[in-house]
Amino acid sequence: MSSGAKDRSGPTSRIFFSQRLRLHYVDWGNAAAPPLLLLHGGQDHCRNWDWVAERLRQDWHIIAPDLRGHGDSQWSPDGNYSMAGYLYDLAQLIHQQHLAPVTIIAHSLGGNIALRYAGIYPENLRRLVAIEGLGPSPKMLAERGKRTIAERMQKWIDEQRGLAGRLPRRYASIEEAFKRMQEANQHLSPEQARHLTQHGVNQNEDGTYSWKFDNYVRAWPPYDMTVSEVEQLWSRIDCPTLLVYGKESWASNPLEDGRITRFKTARVESFDKAGHWVHHDRLDAFVDLVRDFLREG
Repeated sequence: MSSGAKDRSGPTSRIFFSQRLRLHYVDWGNAAAPPLLLLHGGQDHCRNWDWVAERLRQDWHIIAPDLRGHGDSQWSPDGNYSMAGYLYDLAQLIHQQHLAPVTIIAHSLGGNIALRYAGIYPENLRRLVAIEGLGPSPKMLAERGKRTIAERMQKWIDEQRGLAGRLPRRYASIEEAFKRMQEANQHLSPEQARHLTQHGVNQNEDGTYSWKFDNYVRAWPPYDMTVSEVEQLWSRIDCPTLLVYGKESWASNPLEDGRITRFKTARVESFDKAGHWVHHDRLDAFVDLVRDFLREG
């Protein structure tokens, strides 16, 4: 390829191992450039990032993993999906591929993971962008905190039993799954929804289609780090941090709920006409913002 020519090929699929799980990621090439990790959210997959990756790949070596239980990564054999496990997977990918210090852009659950990792290993991050990644609002956490451990365990056990009896939904065609994708996010263009659907389903033996993610990822564990422990990790983040929110999302804005005060260097940017998936709903504006942020300093 001649100097300055744009690489329009798709990403390469790769595999790494973590806690005996076979985990998948895509590599967009340009290995000589600085590393940039893209982490997707819950019930999603790494190809969620294709539009962002295509715009940033000339300046960055982009790697986008599928979280355990998602996309083309292996499902957890016991159906457990703890934050500790997700954190270990991220730590392993960065360690095995020698990515540190790395820049991370992460969405939702991926943002939650990335923010905690950045507090555990602050020296391993150059810059961090988290799209609605702070997790449940302080109000929701306070409500959860009122439940005893016995109540939380009982709720989790009931939920696990329900998931054990829940078969993956089967769609007669990709078109049917595509319509479900459109219902889930009204902001998506038909092209976006079709792309996410095609990369987000597997064909079953009987010819129907099901989403790739393990239904057990829907259940949040009955215990996790405490609120104060998570906030302590946030306070340890040294790198410039950008927290992105959609003004039409259900997520609680940290400028309004006070969580921004737990960070040393974070700033918040909110987007009009955007819900939870800001990087889809306002793609061009989001990429412009991220480009400027990553070039600062």
